[in-house]
Amino acid sequence: MDYIHLRELQFFGYHGVLPEENVLGQRFRANVSLAVNVQKAGQTDELDNTVSYVGVYDICKEIIEGKPFKLIEAVAETVASRILEAYKGQVFGCRVEIIKPDPPIPGHYKEVAVEIVRGRFYE
Repeated sequence: MDYIHLRELQFFGYHGVLPEENVLGQRFRANVSLAVNVQKAGQTDELDNTVSYVGVYDICKEIIEGKPFKLIEAVAETVASRILEAYKGQVFGCRVEIIKPDPPIPGHYKEVAVEIVRGRFYE
């Protein structure tokens, strides 16, 4: 199994349980890893034989900067589902991490994040 990684994607969205999160918005980051087979792409050097990084980025952007969700778990699930649907037959699994660097939690911490793994590993 080969992997394509898109790391530290940055967006601005309106996800959260608190009303002010839905009004003011905040920064979000995403890391996405795709389980793929890129052997043919490596041999042919042809874009048609791999997954478009731009397409994956656009899916993430549309969801994270789009309709607000209460939970970043729902954001991650939606991103994973859309990627798997858009690249059926090319992406066998994906790992999606959604990072909320500035949640409204009192205290000292770097960030909060949710990471999920979804896929069709046995197709």
